[in-house]
Amino acid sequence: MQHILCRQKEQFSNGVGYSWIDDLKAHCAKHVTDRMMLNAGNIYPHNTPNTKEAYYYRMIFERFFPQNSARLTVPGGPTVACSTAKAVEWDASWSKNLDPSGRAALEVHDSASENQKTLVNQTVEFEKIIPLEASPIEVAIQS
Repeated sequence: MQHILCRQKEQFSNGVGYSWIDDLKAHCAKHVTDRMMLNAGNIYPHNTPNTKEAYYYRMIFERFFPQNSARLTVPGGPTVACSTAKAVEWDASWSKNLDPSGRAALEVHDSASENQKTLVNQTVEFEKIIPLEASPIEVAIQS
């Protein structure tokens, strides 16, 4: 247990590589349309996703945990360490970073990103890892 607690901690993108983040975003963009994003507030009024990536993860979450009680266990708000309320108290410009991977948080990781591009990147087929069988969502919008 001690080796787990004391291990080096990394943001997601630093741990898996920047190409994974780009591939994840591209995968999400294939499955979440602009029209879906326009209706996100109607479909998900609680903690409305504000990116296609967040919307995609929300679809997966709702498929496995459709109960309101499950939905309420997930806190909303910025997910990047540099855009939390406490961090924004230190520097308001951090609130503009919506990248949940933490990549290039105000260019902190830009040099790492550039170094990563020189490595051999394998394309990840996310559909084999995270299949999303889209089923039609029936929603009645009341005026």
